[in-house]
Amino acid sequence: MVHRRELKGREILLGNQGALWGNAMTWWDHETGSVWSQPLGEAILGPLTGERLELFPSTLTTWGAWQEAHPETLALDVLGWPTGFHLEDMAVVVDRGTEAMAFAILALREAGAVNEVVGGLEIAVTADPEDPNRWAVFSRRLNDGVIVELTMTGDGLRDEASGTTFDPFLGTGLSGPYGDQSLDRLPAFTAFPSDYVTFFPDGGRWPAA
Repeated sequence: MVHRRELKGREILLGNQGALWGNAMTWWDHETGSVWSQPLGEAILGPLTGERLELFPSTLTTWGAWQEAHPETLALDVLGWPTGFHLEDMAVVVDRGTEAMAFAILALREAGAVNEVVGGLEIAVTADPEDPNRWAVFSRRLNDGVIVELTMTGDGLRDEASGTTFDPFLGTGLSGPYGDQSLDRLPAFTAFPSDYVTFFPDGGRWPAA
């Protein structure tokens, strides 16, 4: 997950605090020494307790899947090592501040696209049935206020009412009456279901448990 390091007009310098909280990384900021929760982007100890950083859209994926979608990307070539994280064991978490919902990756792959409302916003969560490393979360509200209802087809994300299709992972319009518009990408992150319950005990789940 990626957060903006700006808070109330000033830049915050963060470091790895070295301890886990809720089985997740914590940071500390150099200015006040406050401790921050990585999944929440919130200060949990110190002078800034309760402050939250803005979450940016990001994705946990493979380099191959990312490069296919964004072939112009440049990356620092460094020696890597196998990861212990496997997306099929995780869920996509959408945190709207007032409400959170977790979408199980395996169920998402079977559905292709899920239409939901989280925190008062109509969203779509997509996952590639063929590639477990490709997923995205979009707002279903278009620029003129139209709300689309999306299904995954061989041609992309299709709005049944208008016949418009969108790229299922970039959100760009492909064809149809709204093909000149794009779906806005929303912040989301992946987490293990047990960790999700720790941070969002009242959060929703899809499919419902």
